[in-house]
Amino acid sequence: MKKLTEDILYQVIKKRPEQSHKGTYGRVLIIGGTQQFGGAVIMNALAAVNSGAGLVSVATDPSNFTALHAHLPEAMVIDFNDDLTDDIQHADVVLIGSGLGNRLDIVEATFDAIMARQILIVDGSALTLVAENKLSWPQSQLIITPHQMEWQRLSGVTINEQAFEAFNMLAQQRMNVQPILVLKQHHTQIYTLNQVFEIPNGGPYQSTGGMGDTLAGMIAGFTAQFMLCFPEAIMAAVYAHSAIADELSKNQYVTLPTKISAALPEFMSRYAK
Repeated sequence: MKKLTEDILYQVIKKRPEQSHKGTYGRVLIIGGTQQFGGAVIMNALAAVNSGAGLVSVATDPSNFTALHAHLPEAMVIDFNDDLTDDIQHADVVLIGSGLGNRLDIVEATFDAIMARQILIVDGSALTLVAENKLSWPQSQLIITPHQMEWQRLSGVTINEQAFEAFNMLAQQRMNVQPILVLKQHHTQIYTLNQVFEIPNGGPYQSTGGMGDTLAGMIAGFTAQFMLCFPEAIMAAVYAHSAIADELSKNQYVTLPTKISAALPEFMSRYAK
């Protein structure tokens, strides 16, 4: 297992070229947020926009439109009850699952529409729906972001067994499409196709609702704009997420996910050389 350091941020985050535009930095589609859990996709979108994705669209329950526009006028909105095939296939990165509840139909439709060239990030409720319904992963550049209980449901590797990276690697390799696994825990681990990385930062001040939604949105934003640095862009997003939390925790008892998103532009500018 390799420990990630601040070097990953210098490796991935680059100064933006003068001759560039919003299309240069990727199109992200976020799918999730039932009426009860609209905050999840708002936090996804805040993180994706603030980390630099060029265009962010959110397919969600219409009851969330007003709140989303109020928090983030930079994002576009779509009714997730509509046929999303065209929206999915025009995205570079699709993030599904945060606050999605029991909407299995949306997960299945997304898996059917996604193409092999696209990055698909599966988070939150979608992970539970995959596990409960024994869905096969679609052919794509797949990233999954479970916390420990979600990974236990998906893989059968118990939380105690997850302390041994060999168990996690074997479960990852047995999946029909081998994903990049971001296993959220005290020190989050990233399992690529043949290596394991761990971040040294982060702490209990991150233990609040929406932290994983913000991380998923950051992974979407980083991978959309730094596609030539895949999978290192995932590692940079995970490292930055906890590094910002560490900084905020010096003066704050609890680190709010929305404060991490708000800090992203200034934080990233330090490394854009």
